[in-house]
Amino acid sequence: MTEPAAGIRTILRMRTREGCEAEFEAAWRRAAAEISRVPGNRQQELIRDADDPRTFLITSDWTDRAAVDAFGRSSARENLTEALRDLREDAGRNTYEVLARIPGGQGPAEGAP
Repeated sequence: MTEPAAGIRTILRMRTREGCEAEFEAAWRRAAAEISRVPGNRQQELIRDADDPRTFLITSDWTDRAAVDAFGRSSARENLTEALRDLREDAGRNTYEVLARIPGGQGPAEGAP
């Protein structure tokens, strides 16, 4: 069964400066703890590239575009993400509408035809 649209997801791709990976993770955790309290934020994830440990994806799910835009214009965003900017050498950001979500684990039991 397909669930209804799930809101907005931002995906940031960041490549850290060499040797800054652990510091980047720690800075993200501190910022994410604060961002999780921002109205409209549903969840965040930090994902590391399995083939390039200096490249990370940061996903952030929001209730709607207005919540993302309000946070994006806030001084809080500037303060919370400042440490990440100092630790990266490259970054890119995209915003997407989540149209559907299909949960895993809904298939037939193992060994079923």
